[in-house]
Amino acid sequence: MTLRTAQQKKDLCPGCPVARVADILGDSCSLLIVRDLLSTPQRFSQLETSLRGISTRTLTNKLKQLEHEGMIKRNEYTKPQRVEYSLTKKGEALHTVIDAMRSYGKKYL
Repeated sequence: MTLRTAQQKKDLCPGCPVARVADILGDSCSLLIVRDLLSTPQRFSQLETSLRGISTRTLTNKLKQLEHEGMIKRNEYTKPQRVEYSLTKKGEALHTVIDAMRSYGKKYL
């Protein structure tokens, strides 16, 4: 079964925490953004460089989604004027998940 719409994904297992996390982080873009932010706060251009092949629009949308979910925060500075993204405590809790995925990938893929 291919899930095509957001509603189909939500209807799959509405009370399941695994399904909820997969709904938020189930695409590689979101996971890679979290991976990059684990080391240090990043500016948009740094994330764009690291995530070659992801369109500006997709990156913008994923950052907004992760911010809405409380995984990342957008920090605005005035001098010099810039915006940086960093993980919240909720986002930092994904460190073990990312490490487990890295270990699995090195061992089995």
